[in-house]
Amino acid sequence: MDDLSKIRRFGEQGFYCSQVILLMGLEWQGKEDPALVRSMHSLAGGIGFSGHNCGALTGGACLLGYFAGRGSTSEEEDDRLFLMLNELVDWFTRKYGVEYGGIDCENILSGGKDQYVARCPGIVQSTLQKCKELLVEYGYELNGE
Repeated sequence: MDDLSKIRRFGEQGFYCSQVILLMGLEWQGKEDPALVRSMHSLAGGIGFSGHNCGALTGGACLLGYFAGRGSTSEEEDDRLFLMLNELVDWFTRKYGVEYGGIDCENILSGGKDQYVARCPGIVQSTLQKCKELLVEYGYELNGE
């Protein structure tokens, strides 16, 4: 099954953009982490359905952090995370901010909730692809830690 089909399947199962990004990233590693996916629920609809930052973007930022962030006292901070985050936000702003007049859910879905089905799966797919490109470019292994 291709990425877009998987993304749509997760959406049909009731997961939101931010959750789908992490579900796909976990799948790259052959892992499941319901607690992590549950935590991503809070980013849905632009942070708690407030209409703010798109969940694909915030989910993508969290996916980069999943691979490059510091998670324990025994780990060192990796400055490459902030480089990747800046590249992701710049890319997202150029690609979707220009097209939809901003990077917030309320901008992207300004045509109504029916825009969710029309726009979001493609945005999630391209954001996931951008994250994958950044992770590979910065030397992260996607298949295993």
